[in-house]
Amino acid sequence: MLAKLTSMELKLFTREIILPALVLVLPLALLLGFGYMPGANKAQHSLGGQTTAEYMAALGVGIALTILGLSILPATLASYREKGVLRRMATTPVRPGYLLAAQLLLYVAVAIATVVLMIVAARVLFGTHVPERFPAFLAAVVLGMGALFGIGLVVAAVAPSAKAGNAIGMVLFFPSLFLGGVYIPREQMPSALRAVGDYTPLGATLKTMRDAWMGAEPRLAQFAIMAAYAVAAGLAAAKLFRWE
Repeated sequence: MLAKLTSMELKLFTREIILPALVLVLPLALLLGFGYMPGANKAQHSLGGQTTAEYMAALGVGIALTILGLSILPATLASYREKGVLRRMATTPVRPGYLLAAQLLLYVAVAIATVVLMIVAARVLFGTHVPERFPAFLAAVVLGMGALFGIGLVVAAVAPSAKAGNAIGMVLFFPSLFLGGVYIPREQMPSALRAVGDYTPLGATLKTMRDAWMGAEPRLAQFAIMAAYAVAAGLAAAKLFRWE
């Protein structure tokens, strides 16, 4: 049953062309656009020693996770509540929890596909090496998903409609990108703003991914921050989530 629901959700996801484009095409377009700029294959002091292509590859993964967790996930689940899908499923043997699990499995699969796409594209097109500390990089992706998807579930738990879910998600989305270092690389931020950003879910995720990509030893504090967000948001979503 879970497999059938996940397959159905995948069909619905791909039917809306803009969703795959945002999650897969946008990060790749950013990588190509900045990766082919003059000097993009040279290490940049302003990017913490990364090349532009390497930096954009990691950034693309972070953007995809944020789009999935803070935009698509809450809006989709809130729309199901608004349309009564969750309420009707609650009266059938197919419990609405299966739909929630199917959504999460789908977004995890899409996130993994984006990670693979960015690593392979950066390697093949720009000669960027794969993340040197790959286990730490993978752990950052997993914990980042847990943190951002968990927050998305909290939004979905309290949003009465798709519009409300999207609005609340957007209120979190753009500040997350800014504090996470998407608009301005964290190396170019004022120290106080950089410190704040490192304690946000996306900021901690991006910093850890970038450190692992360059071979630097990721800080345990960053993993702890992501794990704390994931656990706290997950518990809050479980307590607040309603099917009607």
